Amino acid sequence: MATQGDDMIVRAASSQVNVATLRRRAVVATTIGNTLEWFDFVMFGFLAPTMAKVFFPATDEKTGLLLAFATFGVPFLVRPLGAIVLGAYADRRGRRAALSLTIALMSLGTALLAITPGYTSFGILAPLLVVVARILQGLSAGGEFGSATAFLAEQDPARRGFFSSWQFASQGATTVLATGFGIALTGLLTPEQLESWGWRIPFACGALLGPVAYYIRTQLSETVEFRSITTHARPLQTVLTTQLRELALCAGLAIAATVSAYTMLFMPTFAAKQLGVPSSQAFAASLLGGVLQLVIVPIIGALSDRYGRTRFSFFSALGILVCAYPLFAHLVGNPSFQTLLYVQTIIGLLVAVYLGALGGLICDLFPPQTRTSGVSIGNAIAVTIFGGFAPVINSWLIAITGNNAAPSFYLSLGAALSLLAHLGLRKRMHR
Repeated sequence: MATQGDDMIVRAASSQVNVATLRRRAVVATTIGNTLEWFDFVMFGFLAPTMAKVFFPATDEKTGLLLAFATFGVPFLVRPLGAIVLGAYADRRGRRAALSLTIALMSLGTALLAITPGYTSFGILAPLLVVVARILQGLSAGGEFGSATAFLAEQDPARRGFFSSWQFASQGATTVLATGFGIALTGLLTPEQLESWGWRIPFACGALLGPVAYYIRTQLSETVEFRSITTHARPLQTVLTTQLRELALCAGLAIAATVSAYTMLFMPTFAAKQLGVPSSQAFAASLLGGVLQLVIVPIIGALSDRYGRTRFSFFSALGILVCAYPLFAHLVGNPSFQTLLYVQTIIGLLVAVYLGALGGLICDLFPPQTRTSGVSIGNAIAVTIFGGFAPVINSWLIAITGNNAAPSFYLSLGAALSLLAHLGLRKRMHR
């Protein structure tokens, strides 16, 4: 006969299983949503040359300028606005509500891109609709990062590093998915087919899967940590008046991740144009970087919970600073697919180690009442200043120096600034 003690043991074990199931479901749902959301955002960049021909005819100078503004300016200019509005919304109404809203905005923007007619049939309204779609995607991306990171980090405070690392692992999955689409579209379709209808395929897939991701997110449970607090009526005001030091540290720590991520995205164009490596091979090398990020980041996140976060992030940033120029110089001196794979592997490993510790590190800076606002705004500052202009800056550095290894200068700068943020973090921890 079962005793009362046996019943209590069974109930406790059952409760632990339920909690583990809910956490696993949260990771899977958030990772899938993140992957789809960043995929929709990134594919526009991969298809920018084709989109220019479809929506912004080269013979029309005004629409050409509009293309540059829409592609490089609009999403990054509105990301801080998305971080401010959606970050505060998440701190007031909950992480789950914000995650559902961000995926809805991204899906709407993606669907608009998929169905908008080209310039030849719709005139000036076509590029205007593209700008509107990119604004929606930029707003969504601004709120997604902080909401998803906080939601994952709050699954288990004792394992904050592991859970929050899936935010960056999902971006690795995005790289794999986006480069896979890039390889398939450029390999299976002719340039005419790609320009006529092929470019719509990834956006149509994203639009169709968006409602599925939205439904999954609405079924999630709010984090226990958020439910246990009394929310602030004005979380944004609290961050900007009492947590400016933490906000600056968050932005500083995110710089190395931002510059590294956009340098890796720049690598296919760099390899094809500056080194003469075939585009298919350049995309394959980037695919390797995405796989490394997807696999390594959660492992480092778990290790950071046991051995501390700063040692992983500090030494990986130091490795990027030291290795960036020698690796790029070696690649420029030996422009081959094998060398590109080697360089992408080393940089990819260093970046993956940094990202694995970063999520827990920046979430630890803020209390749960303002966590999403602080993380969202800090990351948006880094991305807007150092990420959106990375391709332009890298191209400019190559032009003024005449050195094809010049992108390493910008990569080293990002690592150096984040190392300075680590010094500020150590002072804060000491106090």
